[in-house]
Amino acid sequence: MEMKMIGSKIAEARKKMKVSQAELAQRLFISPQAVGKWERGESIPDLITFNRLAKVLGVDLNYFSADFPSTEAQFQPKTTGSSQSAEAKDLVNFIGSNLDGSDFANITAHKRKFHGSALRGSDFSGADLTESSFTSSDMREANFDRANLTDCLFSALDLTDASFHQTTLLRTEFSKSSLIRVNFSDTKLSEVKLTKTDLRTTLFKSCIFENVDFKYSDLSGVSLDGQVFMGVQFTNTALNGTTFKDTTLRNVSFRAQYALTNKYYRTLQTICFDGAMMDKLTYAALKGVGVDLSRVTTI
Repeated sequence: MEMKMIGSKIAEARKKMKVSQAELAQRLFISPQAVGKWERGESIPDLITFNRLAKVLGVDLNYFSADFPSTEAQFQPKTTGSSQSAEAKDLVNFIGSNLDGSDFANITAHKRKFHGSALRGSDFSGADLTESSFTSSDMREANFDRANLTDCLFSALDLTDASFHQTTLLRTEFSKSSLIRVNFSDTKLSEVKLTKTDLRTTLFKSCIFENVDFKYSDLSGVSLDGQVFMGVQFTNTALNGTTFKDTTLRNVSFRAQYALTNKYYRTLQTICFDGAMMDKLTYAALKGVGVDLSRVTTI
């Protein structure tokens, strides 16, 4: 029933535009037979094609939902006042899907679910994935360059060799995941949470960290040289041998959840801050636990 409803809406919009199935197929770079199957309710487009189809037909994705009224107004892009039904949302969620090497570049897909799926090598570059969630999936070598990941959740993932270059990371959460050789470059992380995450081989270059919490994560031996940290919390974070050379630190907290111990002091004393600039309160807190700040400048 759902597929037939979607098929009829595709046919209705196509006829409204006065184009044939063959002409629509040509604009979508697919076969006319595929369009025919959609309109007969025998199949439905995938997420990427849904986005292309909506643009070609001059509608938004809400148009394909069961509760969207069939009126003349539906053929104009709609930005407010309409919500998709649960059924329509399910059409563009991926649960237990085999999507290795998929092309999701530049799509708009808010509040989508990518759960328990094979997504190795998939391309999300330039995509707007606001409020989407990725859990329990293989995301090795995934490309999130220039993507918008505002309010996204990444949990229980293998993100080995994934790339986040010039990515929008606002209130994004990474938890219980492996970020082996993941590349964060030219990126601002704002209000991001990295909880119980293995960051020992993660690469950070030219990044700004603002109000970020590295709670229970492992940054042992990581080079954070040349980065900017503002309002950052390293709560129960493993920092053995981590380097903050030539960094800027303002209102940064290095603290254990429980009582301070000799082991905690020794851990902080392995951190290198040579050439760093930090505010006086951060400086005092670190100096008070015996950290070598002889080559640090206060600001």
